[in-house]
Amino acid sequence: MPAKSKAQQKAAGAALSAKRGETKKSELKGASRDMAKSMTEDELEELASTKRKGKPEHVSGK
Repeated sequence: MPAKSKAQQKAAGAALSAKRGETKKSELKGASRDMAKSMTEDELEELASTKRKGKPEHVSGK
């Protein structure tokens, strides 16, 4: 499942970094914290590796 926005891709990258032990989980906030808890490393890798070109910065939740 590719990321739908740049913000989602960035949050997945931060969560992936914490999962791998490259950053502290306590440094995560908001969506990246939730992603780190609920998603596997493979799922995060897939979201984080999505190309950003052409993606909106944010997508509304509606």
